[in-house]
Formats: sequence, structure tokens, C-alpha cells
Amino acid sequence: MKAGSKFLNAVSAFALSAGVVVSGASVVVLASPLAAEAAVIQRIDVRGAQRTGQEAVRSNLTIRPGVAFSNSDIDESVKRLYATGYFSDVKISVSGGTLVVSVNESRLVNQVVFNGNRKIKDDKLQAVVQTQPLGPYSDAIIQADIQRLKEAYTSIGRSDVQITTQTAPVGQGRVNLAFVINEGERTKISSINFVGNQAYGDRRLHDVLVTKESGPLSFITRKDVYSDDKLRADEEALRQFYYNHGYPDFRVVSSNAVLDESKNEYTITFTVEEGARYNFGNVAVESTVSGISGEELQGLVQTKSGNTYNAKEIQKTMEAISKKVASAGYPFARVTPRGDRNFQTNTVGVTYLVDQGERAYVERIDIRGNTRTRDYVIRREFDLSEGDAFNQTMITRAKRRLEALGYFGKVNISTQQGSSPDRVVIVVDVEDQATGSFGIGAGYAANDGVVLEASVEEKNFLGRGQYIRVAAGGGQDSSRTYSLNFTEPYFLGYRLAAGFDVFKSQTSSNDYYTYEEQGFTLRVTAPITEELATTFRYNYKEIQYSGDGDWKTSLSRPYLDLVNGGTYVQSSVSQTLTYNTLDSMTLPRQGIYATVTHEYAGLGGDSEFYKIYGRARYFHTLSDEMDLIGQLSVGAGHVVATGDKLNVFDQFTLGGRQVRGFENDGIGPRMRNGDTIGGTTYFTASAEVTAPLPVVPEDFGLRAAFFADAGTLYGNEVANTAGIQGTSSAWRASVGAGITWASPFGALRFDYAVPVMKEDYDQEQRFRFSMANQF
Repeated sequence: MKAGSKFLNAVSAFALSAGVVVSGASVVVLASPLAAEAAVIQRIDVRGAQRTGQEAVRSNLTIRPGVAFSNSDIDESVKRLYATGYFSDVKISVSGGTLVVSVNESRLVNQVVFNGNRKIKDDKLQAVVQTQPLGPYSDAIIQADIQRLKEAYTSIGRSDVQITTQTAPVGQGRVNLAFVINEGERTKISSINFVGNQAYGDRRLHDVLVTKESGPLSFITRKDVYSDDKLRADEEALRQFYYNHGYPDFRVVSSNAVLDESKNEYTITFTVEEGARYNFGNVAVESTVSGISGEELQGLVQTKSGNTYNAKEIQKTMEAISKKVASAGYPFARVTPRGDRNFQTNTVGVTYLVDQGERAYVERIDIRGNTRTRDYVIRREFDLSEGDAFNQTMITRAKRRLEALGYFGKVNISTQQGSSPDRVVIVVDVEDQATGSFGIGAGYAANDGVVLEASVEEKNFLGRGQYIRVAAGGGQDSSRTYSLNFTEPYFLGYRLAAGFDVFKSQTSSNDYYTYEEQGFTLRVTAPITEELATTFRYNYKEIQYSGDGDWKTSLSRPYLDLVNGGTYVQSSVSQTLTYNTLDSMTLPRQGIYATVTHEYAGLGGDSEFYKIYGRARYFHTLSDEMDLIGQLSVGAGHVVATGDKLNVFDQFTLGGRQVRGFENDGIGPRMRNGDTIGGTTYFTASAEVTAPLPVVPEDFGLRAAFFADAGTLYGNEVANTAGIQGTSSAWRASVGAGITWASPFGALRFDYAVPVMKEDYDQEQRFRFSMANQF
């Protein structure tokens, strides 16, 4: 019997006793004195509630003895009883002064189990379904649970999952419920197509998207899993890409994902309208805030007249102006960009309007959706808290910071009206994603052959936002390395990234001696601006040399003092300035990454020196259409002794890491047996161009590189020139080509370089296979 019919029967019983006739769906009121009066009952008689209990039934009724009631009360009471899910049938009638409530109890669920699931564990599925042990058995709820389970499987790329149910009675009106799951095969994305794009080809736009086409390694990367949320994110990624490359009129006309059920594959199509490309026209700042003029804010503007239109630069300008005006005592100030489009010259003039804004305060910050990350990890990315002046620009900055953490698959920030017109509630919706990884890296060293490294990394340890990494590696010979890294990004509640590094390594020279080192570093990094940061370190290292042989006789006395065996200690403090404007840390296309470090050793130990060294890298997109990226880099360093002399491990070494085509320490001063002893001064320079490999889909992450490197290392304060060779400042250079692969196991690089300028005693290594960690 359907719920509507049950309710109609219940109403009929009451209607007849009150002089009302129910016929079909209409109610006819007869001419009777009782029809105009509300009914009153003296008692309630509940029948059939054996497990549930009579009081549980009475508590869901709106009708009370001695209180007048009407048809609407019966209607509401029936609805409430059905809503509990514990009853399959409900009838209410009136007999004299008694309200008779007759119910048939639904079956109860004794146990819920899942059969056939391998890709999603039981506890995950249990959290998805609403049917729970000791709860009512409801066909409607179970069907809804099946749909939820299918959505859970769709989210991991298994859209063809099939789910049925089985029940087994266990007595006393209870049943065991089993969801029988056939997980099926992974649903693939066969192709991602673009319609309407003229300025950029499909290959370039593929790289912008979060969703990728299925490939041989998709089962590891999981980037080919389709979801509506990812499709929306891809739409936004396309918009931001075009907005930041001069196309303010760009729009996504449509995005469609069509599932071919016979092949279990999606075809995704984006239809876009690019519009014309614009440059910035006249740029100005106007202020109505008392005491602050537009002229003094002009220096904060990053949108320069004549440059390509870039929405990101507009946002950064708004943030800089808002921060400046707020620090001057105007926390409610509002910065609004006004565009002035010139269709003839394809320029957009921008005027930043600064006004007092409306007075509004943050009433509270509500955080939703975080199942693993702690609330305080999210709250600390906001530069405002409860009670502070509301500032939309700060909200935008917080969203960008949260996205940059890499903890969340989705970040949405919205606002709601608070308890009064001047109060605002900030609502943060996030979706946690996996932040741990296990990696296996490979490289090549001349002395040890293939070098392997295994590591375990977690970027959001215990949901606290902490970073931890444990790694171990070794080569075919005696090379061994171990390391432990830990970082607390908000030390003592401040935006200070404090941490430590512990390491131990062992290697050997060319049949002469064994070199071991172990130590630790304590560090803290403080931001100066959004792009500039400083890091302070204390470094402690123990170095041990051991070995025997006639090789000692070729060395001067100072070097003999070092390598006769024993342990040496290096204790130093250092400071590093880092300037970073890169648009991406994984595949930068625009920006600068530069570091300069100065270090002083002499806090005890055997080393006494002052070092200064640094490197700057500049990236620029040479062709957006071809995704051609150019890179220039320069580096330099110098060390001077602050005590009697330098030790061999105090000096710089130079080789294949900076000038490809040579061994790691293959350039510069060395003993006549070939062992390097380093130098006091070095310079390096490099130029490189990278592009996607033709024919190969861009989603594979393969890029070709062509480069030219140059460098020199000279100077020596360890041994006299009679015992070594290579102290001149002669430059070395090489040219070559390589392939980089953004693999699921990490960024790998394969290079082949030919030295075109070298010395006879330099040690070559033309082929190089290594992890391509750039920063």
C-alpha cells in the first residue's frame, strides 16, 4: 500500500466520525453541527508497536488528550511516523473519545556488510551509506545508498560499477543486509577535445587542465579520473590561463563529458570563445581616502602600460594597495579595478579606485569538509580572524595560499550575512586529498654506477600541516646515504617555517680513501614579502677520512694533516635570501628564482672560513603556441679562510651538476692521482630551451631540452701548486641535449653533453641520468 493511500485511509476514519465523507481525492463537508467543531479525544490507544514501544509512537503525534485537533494534525502525525522509517503502515482513527493508532513495524537491519569491494575499504563505504545496524530497513533509503556507492566509485574512476543487495532474515523482524559490488574496470578518458581555440593549440591547453587523457601510467597518476568537480576546475583553469595571457573576453561556451558505456570511456569536449588579445593601456590609481593620494600608491602597481593584459597582475596590485592602505589605518578600505576598453587599439586601461568601503567585521570563520586537516591549519592562512575588519582582498589571498599548500583537492570561500548587517560569516569549504607519497629515484654517478634512492614523504603529517621525509639510497659500490627532514610551517604560532635535517653518507675515492660524513642542520625561514624570504641555519657536520697507501707521499704537508685519517668537525651558521616569482615550481614558464647565501664557520670545530655563493634562474615563455620555454642561469661563489688555512672539504667543487658533460667534481684543482680538492672561487652560466616532444601526447610529461653550459673553478688554499694541477681560471663549456620526464616516480632527466672547452686533467661524463630537482 502506498503512503498516500495509507494516509487517505487514516483521514477517512477521522472524517466519518466527524461528519465528513472522503471520496477519491476530494473532501466534502456534510451539513452537521459536528463538522464545524474541532474534535477532542480523551485517550490514545497504540496498537502494533511491539519493538518500538507505545511511547515512541505517542512522542511523534501532534495530537494530545483533552486538546482540540483537526485533519491537519492527523496529516502531520502520519507524516512524522512514516518519517521515522520504523513503520511500513500507519492508520489513525477515532472511536468515541479514543484515538486509535495502528502501526505495522518495518524490519530492522541487524548488520550491514559489503561484498566484492577491493578498491574501496569497508570503513569508507560504511561512511557513505545511510542504512545502519539497528536502523530501519527502508527500500527508498537502500536505493539512495546504492546511488551514493556508485558515486563513490565514479570518483575513483570506475563508472561501470554494478551494485545489488541481498538480505538474510535472522529472526525477530531483523535482517542482515549485504551490498554486493562488482567494481568493474577503470573508466578511462579516451580523448579531450577543444573547439573554437585559435591562439593556442590543443597540446598547450591540455597542459593547463587538471584532467588528463588515459595513458600507460594513468593507473599510478590517477589524473584520468573524471568528476564533475574536476570538470568545473578545468573550466576555471582555462579561464585563468586566458585571462593571464591577454584575453579578458575569454569564456567557456560549454564543457561536455560523454560516457561510452560499451567501451567504458569518456570523451570530453570544451567549446571556447577566445576573443581578442589585449594589452594594458593607461594605468592610474585614484583615492578618496583622506590623507592617501593615488600618486603615492602608484609605485605598487604591477600592471604596466603596454604589457600584455594579465588578470593575476591586477589581483596582486589590488592586494598590495589594500595592504598599504590598511597599514595606514584604514582597514575597511576597498580597492576596485575599473577597466576602460579601447576596441580600436585592443587595449584595456585600468584605474584602481580606492575608497573607504563599508564597515563590516568578521563574525566567525566556518570551516567545512576537512576530514583530516585540522581547523587551525586552515585558519592560520588567513590574515584576519574573528572580530577583525572584513577585507575581500585578504580573502582572495587566503584562498590562493590554501590552494598552494597542496593539501586540498578543492577550496571554495564564500561569505554569508552575520547576526547583524555589519557582520560577515566567512565559509571555507575544502576537500582533503592524499598528501603522502612513496618514491623511488634513480641517478648515475661515475664511481658508483647506478644510484638508487627510496623515500617516504608526507606533506600534511597527522593533518597538522607538517612536512616529513625519510630517505635512504646507495650505489653499486660503497656509496650509502640516509636522511631525515622535518618542517613545522608555523613555528610557535608565527609564519616561521622551522625544521631540521639529519643526514649520513659514505663514499670512497679512487682506491685511496673512504670518506664519511654525518650531521644535522637546524633552520628557520621567515617571509619578508610574498616573494622574498630569508632562512637562517645552524650546520653541524662530522667528516671522517680513512685509508692507507703510498698516495700520501704526493701531497703537501697541510693535506697530509687532513687525510692521514681521523674525524673533523665543521660548525657554521648561514643565512639565505630567496627571491621567487615563478608561476610554477614544477614546470616554470615565467619568473625568477634566485638565492644568495653567506656562511661563517668557526663556532668550534676544525673549519674557519667565510663563504658567499648564489644562483639566479630566469624563465621566459618564448612561444605560447609551441610551449617553448627559455631559461638563463648564472651562479658564483667565493670562500676565504678566517683562520690559518682551509680544509679540503671547506672549498667549492664543480662538475656535472653545473656544467654537464663532466663528472660531478670533474672540473678544477685536483691531485695528480685524479682526486679533486676543490677551489676557492667559481662562476657558472647556462642557457636552455625546452619544448614538448613532438608526436608524444603532452600528458606524458616528456620534454626535449637543448642547452649550453659554462663554468670555471680556481684558487686553492689547501696544498701548494707543486702537488696539484688545475689552479688556473680557464673556462670549461659544453653543449648538449636532453629529455625530462615528469614521471609518477619524480622528475627524471636524461642528458647527453659534449665538452667543447676543457683541460686535459678534467674528468668527462657525457651521459647523465639523474633526478631533475631544480630548486
